[in-house]
Amino acid sequence: MIDFEDVISRIKHIISSDIPKKKVLDKDVADTLGLTPQYFAVIKKRQKIPYEHIASFCRDHHISMNWILMAQGPAMWI
Repeated sequence: MIDFEDVISRIKHIISSDIPKKKVLDKDVADTLGLTPQYFAVIKKRQKIPYEHIASFCRDHHISMNWILMAQGPAMWI
């Protein structure tokens, strides 16, 4: 089963280099995925993974979706 917290943790790891502050917040993840902070709070509470938004994020950042969702394979691809 895919764990919501693990997925979000890997996304935070990727976007941490783009954000000048030390800690990446949930609102930063929401903005990166194109979600409102309110909607992100709802899906976080429900542990619902926003697959379509993650797929777009992976495509835009050249990141393996398998790595984001299941920690399989290398993170980056060319």
